[in-house]
Amino acid sequence: MSTLVKNIVRFALLILIQFFVLDKIHLHQMVTPYIYFLFILWMPFKFNRTLQMVLAFALGFTLDSFRHSPGFHAAACVLIAYIRPFIINVLIPQEGADSNYEEPGARSMGGIFPYLVYAGLLTIIHHGWLFLLEALEFGNGWYFIVKTLLSTIISLALIFITELLFSRKQKFRTNTV
Repeated sequence: MSTLVKNIVRFALLILIQFFVLDKIHLHQMVTPYIYFLFILWMPFKFNRTLQMVLAFALGFTLDSFRHSPGFHAAACVLIAYIRPFIINVLIPQEGADSNYEEPGARSMGGIFPYLVYAGLLTIIHHGWLFLLEALEFGNGWYFIVKTLLSTIISLALIFITELLFSRKQKFRTNTV
């Protein structure tokens, strides 16, 4: 399957799963699991940054359109798309896993721990920004912190399960032409 078709299918499936399944889950108004932004986490290493941010906006805007919300998801997706290259540069050894693998994953990032740090940082940034925009108030700080942390934990568990269920075949690319 070509990369374009694979990413179109990912985009559509993640949005549909998020809207029709995960958006129906609310545990005591504190936990809202999100995995649709996994599309951004799985974007290839060598990807035009501008296109990456445009696709992130399209992903968030699509979910905002389904949920009739005023751009909260689009803002959170663009933020993590902007921060993503910096986190990858910090977490991946400079020997160049990004030049030997196509996408971020446990294998390409040198193990499950660096990948979980990568996914965890982007998840907590996404959730924190999203819930801050939704609340637009600092009056109840504990509610915001607890909701962000619990939703991040549940989302990370779902991301880890998704990684196990749908293992992506990542091939080691050699530098030979």
